[in-house]
Amino acid sequence: MTTFHSNREQPGCAAHCRTEQARFQGGRRKAAVGDEGDSSDMDRDNQTTVTEFLLLGLSGQSKQEEILFGLFLWMYLVTIIGNILIILAISCDSHLHTPMYFFLANLSCIDICFSSVTTPKMLLNHILGSKSISYVECMTQIYFFITFINMDGFLLSVMAYDRYVAICCPLHYSMIMKPKLCILLVVVSWVITNLHALLHTLLMVRLTFCFNNTVHHFFCDPYAVLKLSCSDTFINELMVSIAGGLMSITPFTCITVSYAYIFSNVLKFPSLQGIRKALSTCGSHLTVVSLFYGAILGVYMRPSSSYSVQDTVATVIFTVVTPLVNPFIYSLRNRDMKGALRKLIIRRPVLSRL
Repeated sequence: MTTFHSNREQPGCAAHCRTEQARFQGGRRKAAVGDEGDSSDMDRDNQTTVTEFLLLGLSGQSKQEEILFGLFLWMYLVTIIGNILIILAISCDSHLHTPMYFFLANLSCIDICFSSVTTPKMLLNHILGSKSISYVECMTQIYFFITFINMDGFLLSVMAYDRYVAICCPLHYSMIMKPKLCILLVVVSWVITNLHALLHTLLMVRLTFCFNNTVHHFFCDPYAVLKLSCSDTFINELMVSIAGGLMSITPFTCITVSYAYIFSNVLKFPSLQGIRKALSTCGSHLTVVSLFYGAILGVYMRPSSSYSVQDTVATVIFTVVTPLVNPFIYSLRNRDMKGALRKLIIRRPVLSRL
């Protein structure tokens, strides 16, 4: 009886054990799912914890940083003062109220804004002894950097077209380059460049950034920041190739075609004096174009796996040096600008002290 009774209890015990084991395994699976959910939440939190970026700057040595601070402060102040003088001289002299000088005044305004996007933050960080830039500041810097660098290219192409009309169609110049057309060209350039910058900034904002927040640059360069993202950047890179390529190639092509027509037309002039006079009006513009696009090609059109010293030098040229030298290039080689600046300084004693 005892043996028979024990044999009847074994199946019930086995069933009970299987039930408990199933409950235990189910609990383990739920716990595993919960742990995975917690880990994914933690990963998601880690990806969105980047609230600032670190800018490495131009040099890691304190002595060099002191020298560079003084140099960049001087260049920034000269850039602001020089371009403001160009704008005031053109505005105050009625003889310079022509399409060419209208575009030059706009270029000076863009140069002031362009240099103000990157340089002040770098100087402020040096004064505060900091290398950080907030996420919002970084995205804002990217937006305005893209806007003004493309606006510079568009204005240079518009100025090339103006020179083409002046040299190749001198009799119809006043009829073609009407004030309405000049304003329209500038406004359209502003709209296109701002929409282009907004596109890239919105695509950048949608990305997530993980633990690596060190930008190997002295400002939030879009390409350098894009490399820090831990999410898929395929769409960003595609838009850089398509939209960015069009925004760079289009104005450069317009400049090239305009000067091709100019040179072919100038060679037909009967006298050397006429050729020199025609080319003298284009010399300043060609110098600025060569400096601007030469530096850009040196940075963005050259394959490079890592950021190099050559990239830093080229970036400094088109972000700091070009806005600095533009007023000198256009004024030193232009008699009308020299006269307008001389009158402006004589009329205003405060400016003569500067």
